[in-house]
Amino acid sequence: MATFNKINSFVNNLAKGRHILGGSGHQLKIAFATSGTVAATDVTLANVTQPSSGYGYTSSGFNITTTTGKLSGGTFILVLASTIFTASGGSVGPFRYVVLFDTAASLGTGSANLLIGWWDYGSSITLADTETLTITMPGATSGTITLA
Repeated sequence: MATFNKINSFVNNLAKGRHILGGSGHQLKIAFATSGTVAATDVTLANVTQPSSGYGYTSSGFNITTTTGKLSGGTFILVLASTIFTASGGSVGPFRYVVLFDTAASLGTGSANLLIGWWDYGSSITLADTETLTITMPGATSGTITLA
């Protein structure tokens, strides 16, 4: 898995209570984004260009399971479960990025789906029918997101 990159506004949105990591009603999701469309200054899922929906992929993204969100010695560690996406009935892509977003986080102006961060695969990927992409998350020690 590529290195996780934080969206700059994530810290501001977190401090203002817009994200509740591991909290009730805040489902984290993953979506794919095409080459050249994700930047640290992007704010919502609407800011990124996604591949066409279909063949198992939908532009509303897919759920990712929060394994645990825990506080240890003043450090919060959010651990997300690894997941597997399978193209079904045709190809999905091309895409280069996998973006993480919060479906309930909002700026209060109707703009939901605030971005948290992204992984860059370095080049475009197209999944053929039945091909899978395993999105591997860091383990419980380091977590996907660590806040100290």
